[in-house]
Amino acid sequence: MNRTMIVSNRLPLKFSIEKNKLEIEKSVGGLATGLESVHGTDSIWIGWTGLVKEKLNDQLAQEVSEKALNENCVPINLTQWQIKNYYFGFSNKTIWPLFHYFMEFTCFEEIEWEVYVEVNQIFCDVVVSNYQEGDTIWVHDYHLLLLPQMVRDQLPEASIGFFSHIPFPSFEIFRTLPWREEILKGILGADLVGFHTYEYERHFLSAVSRILRHPVHLDKVHKDDRIIKIGSFPMGIDYDKFEKTSMAHQLEKAEDVTDLQYELDQHLKTSPEVKLILSIDRLDYTKGIANRIRAFEYFLDKYPQYQEKVRLIMLAVPSRSNVPQYQALKKEVDELVGRINGKYSSVGWSPIWYFYRSMPFNNLIDLYRSCDIAFITPIRDGMNLVAKEYVATRTDQTGVLILSEMAGAAQEMNEALIINPNNFVQIADALKTAIEMPEDEQKVRNAHLQQRLRRYNVKKWANDFMHALNSTKGNNRIYLAKQLSEDILEKMLSEYKNAKKRILFLDYDGTLVNFVDNPKDAKPGTELVQLITQLSSQKNTDVIIISGRDKESLGNWWKETEIDLIAEHGVWKRNRDGKWEKTENVKKDWMSSIFPILETFVDRTPGSFIEQKNYSLAWHYRKADPTLGEIRANELEDVLKNFTVNDSISILKGNHVLEIKNSGIDKGRASSKKLMDQDYDFIFSIGDDWTDEYMFRELPESSFSIKVGYSKTSAKYYVRDTSEVFSILKKFATL
Repeated sequence: MNRTMIVSNRLPLKFSIEKNKLEIEKSVGGLATGLESVHGTDSIWIGWTGLVKEKLNDQLAQEVSEKALNENCVPINLTQWQIKNYYFGFSNKTIWPLFHYFMEFTCFEEIEWEVYVEVNQIFCDVVVSNYQEGDTIWVHDYHLLLLPQMVRDQLPEASIGFFSHIPFPSFEIFRTLPWREEILKGILGADLVGFHTYEYERHFLSAVSRILRHPVHLDKVHKDDRIIKIGSFPMGIDYDKFEKTSMAHQLEKAEDVTDLQYELDQHLKTSPEVKLILSIDRLDYTKGIANRIRAFEYFLDKYPQYQEKVRLIMLAVPSRSNVPQYQALKKEVDELVGRINGKYSSVGWSPIWYFYRSMPFNNLIDLYRSCDIAFITPIRDGMNLVAKEYVATRTDQTGVLILSEMAGAAQEMNEALIINPNNFVQIADALKTAIEMPEDEQKVRNAHLQQRLRRYNVKKWANDFMHALNSTKGNNRIYLAKQLSEDILEKMLSEYKNAKKRILFLDYDGTLVNFVDNPKDAKPGTELVQLITQLSSQKNTDVIIISGRDKESLGNWWKETEIDLIAEHGVWKRNRDGKWEKTENVKKDWMSSIFPILETFVDRTPGSFIEQKNYSLAWHYRKADPTLGEIRANELEDVLKNFTVNDSISILKGNHVLEIKNSGIDKGRASSKKLMDQDYDFIFSIGDDWTDEYMFRELPESSFSIKVGYSKTSAKYYVRDTSEVFSILKKFATL
């Protein structure tokens, strides 16, 4: 049976050691609850136990493994050093603040990065050792950004999904990360990459396009021979659980209620006119707690009529209390609460009830049910499930949700009062609106919210992601060409060896040499020149470099090599004797009217430039911003069509280049003319660009045509890159 392998930083289990005895209980909430519908008898969960190796003797380590296995879990044990650098270090001092736009808290430490890589590799080794053919691997969150590609390297055919539970920052923020390329490559090892919102998805695609320069089409990234799907899947909650628990609390007898609910009920009896405002968060700088308190103070000053009529119940759950930034935040919050309570309190009223602790699930339900307003204003938050939990518990459909637009949940909870967490005036006005909102309006808003949250719950989220991941299986390789296999290569080498007369058509840029920012810097290396010379010296073998380049560049680079050259797509031809011959009757008078148009696009597109050949013009945008370059290329193509409609010139869109040339001149025509000179029984052509498609289509069916890279093509086969091209030619040269 095919299984699902869930991989996250922590297991859905809480391990602890008391007096050398192992204690274990299931985690509640968050990812553990979210993946209940996926994690069952036909799945395993891989993650850290929360214990460090130094605290585990052999007996305890064995017991941890056995108890984890009973829950379909595979534990990963990490050392104190690894936790310090991987978890508290790179994960929470680099990725967490940077991805939440807190650059002032972001640290770039090489040792922490090295340990982060090391731990991701440990996870990879465990995944690979537990993998069974047909398993689906689902990797979670920012602790394991490198893991998808690490697994892909060892399990190339595996189905891998990755989900980010935190925001993905804009390109301008993400580009500051020293290891930005490694992070993006790591994530792109997945077949499906999921985010909570389209905004995060868009930022990720922008970073991939601008940093890795991979082609991006809508929600897909084209990388090597794979297509990676990028999608947004807003995480829901276990709606039924919150709703049913809330209803159960409502039916409880007075003697059965919790101590907290008793205190809340007493308050409601003695001060029925006082509105309770609820704030629940981990004590984290991303949650905007200090700003929220200041905004509440601003509200009390702006609307003094509500003093003694409202109370803020603030629950701050301890988090990373040994980290300096969190210690400073705790001190700041304590001081703010103390100052505001001192400033406004009266004999029977204090504006803020402040709790610094975690609370059991039942107490959370008590708070949700008892408070009239949920006040949730993070500075930046991947989703924020508290907002959804509050709405789910409001079984009478009363209550008002004030929600920061910076929380991912705001994208799907438009009926809430959406605010900018940095705008105190707006927040104060939202609090006033919430206090004064009629019950009928509250019920209308919450009815819509509840209907949506009930429908798109956490199980629906998990199932939608898994369905989308399963739909990617078998769809990665969409190209018409077959990958050049060992069998096909052996057949080609055999025919090459036995041929009486051979001809090789070799494209230059992107085929024999990698692309460079400046075309003038693409001079062939010594090893390539020697290889081409060796091939051309073979008996009955014609080697032709066929390129869109100008004859001067090609002629200069290959002047010492006795091979045929075809330049500018076939306008010029040079035989082994070194003499150039113009083979087409072409004009160049049109160039003077087109050149100024290209100049305007160079001015408007930083990084682009014009290459002027003898009978064509090329506008290059490889160095331009990828998105802007494509926009300008499409715009330029539309502009040029108006100039070319009545002239015998055409527009050819290549790899980050737009070339304007005479119509009817292409590599297909040039290669066909070359075949008329001799009777060849072995024909080989290879190229990477759309300009080579003319050649692939025109050559005889019996020829071997190969595309370099991955795109739809008329070639029969494809190879990954120039290194594979070099390998093939080297094999030819040894026969």
